[in-house]
Amino acid sequence: MTNTPPVCNYEGSDYQQSFWEQGGRAYEDQAEAIALKRMLPKSGKLMLELGAGAGRNTPRYAGFERIVVLDYSTTQLAQAQDRLGRNDKYIYVAADVYRLPFQNGLFDAATMIRVLHHMADAPKALAQIQATLQPGATFILEFANKLNLKAILRYWLGKQSWSPFTLEPVEFVKLNFDFHPQAIRTWLGTLGFSIEKILTVSHFRLGLLKRLIPAKLLAAVDGLFQPTGAFFQVTPSVFVKAVLPGASNADIPMKVIELFKCPECNSGNLQEKADYVACPSCGAKWSVQDGIYDFREKMK
Repeated sequence: MTNTPPVCNYEGSDYQQSFWEQGGRAYEDQAEAIALKRMLPKSGKLMLELGAGAGRNTPRYAGFERIVVLDYSTTQLAQAQDRLGRNDKYIYVAADVYRLPFQNGLFDAATMIRVLHHMADAPKALAQIQATLQPGATFILEFANKLNLKAILRYWLGKQSWSPFTLEPVEFVKLNFDFHPQAIRTWLGTLGFSIEKILTVSHFRLGLLKRLIPAKLLAAVDGLFQPTGAFFQVTPSVFVKAVLPGASNADIPMKVIELFKCPECNSGNLQEKADYVACPSCGAKWSVQDGIYDFREKMK
């Protein structure tokens, strides 16, 4: 197996329930919905949702004909199935973002929301995503901002050792990273993306405000401030709309099996069996259970 950076695994977690539904984050969820609506193409053929979790954002991509719902955790994907159902619109895939099991130049859009902060090697992950996208594709990326106002104030007051102004990521908890906006722009530019829009999100992530002001109203006010991201970014969350040059001319396969390549040898000639996917080139087999294609580790 190819050596890859460590992965933050939410297997068996009740993240959707404990963090979102019972964690007092209705404001953040609604503010993110506003940002996504401003950035998403109105329609498309095939969307890749990276780190989809239990499918919190997936219904917001309804304009796409098909959506690959990808997460490392199969239990998160099972929760997404419960939320979204099993039909031809959704393709559920468990995979490592550092070894994506997709043909090159396949998707006309991708999103990665609240996921990059778990990436120990963010440029490597972004390069994997870029390879799966068609010319002209849209990539919407959210990242945790190192240069946020709270971090700046703590640094100036001597309550924080690391500088929010330097470009390198900071790991404040194991496998939890904040990134400098300039570093993100540089990495995306190196991969050929042009930045079309930057929105700052969660301007009012304060417990007191969230208790005093209804989430819908607070999110609406947040939406008024989001366009200031074009000029400066000091919020804890930043959304970037990046686009690859060119125009799409790829034919997207209708058969699900033709979307995949073997993450072990990169062969695209996979064969679908009753409960697994087989690679004739290297002999690897990848499990398919309960409607979830599992490309994390090959079967023994």
